[in-house]
Amino acid sequence: MRQNAIALLAGVLFAVGLGVSGMTLPSRVLGFLDVAGDWDPSLAFVMAGAVSVHAVAYRVLHWQQRAARSGAAGKPRFPLLAGRVDLPTRAAVDARLLAGAALFGVGWGLAGYCPGPALTSLATGSPEVVVFVAAMIAGMALEHVASARARSTASARASASAIAHDG
Repeated sequence: MRQNAIALLAGVLFAVGLGVSGMTLPSRVLGFLDVAGDWDPSLAFVMAGAVSVHAVAYRVLHWQQRAARSGAAGKPRFPLLAGRVDLPTRAAVDARLLAGAALFGVGWGLAGYCPGPALTSLATGSPEVVVFVAAMIAGMALEHVASARARSTASARASASAIAHDG
């Protein structure tokens, strides 16, 4: 219960931050992305603040994990409410990452929304936000199905290759 309450509080705080910063206003976001026209640099400060907080938190987590591996630390202090922190394991910049980044950027540039601000903006009841979120969820589901199919195909090919080499 405590973990859920803290997660809810963090989500509400994040949503309020998005609203206060103007990230839920497509016109503000599109003004930030229009570097060749009437550029609005104000969201760069929001980004700098977010990146700064993340950089410090990531560095603290890295130091803690390194100390724990060396035996210099006792019980880890972070995370407070979970057994571990899940960090990305893939470091390669591949076609899948680039395609996803391109789709994200095009969607953000066309609509002025990305996932967090779009979900926050659902509170307005705006039909355009509802359509955007529905399309976003459909895209996520489609990616999930396509990834599962690709993994299944790759697994079948690996099995067939192993059988061919054994035979």
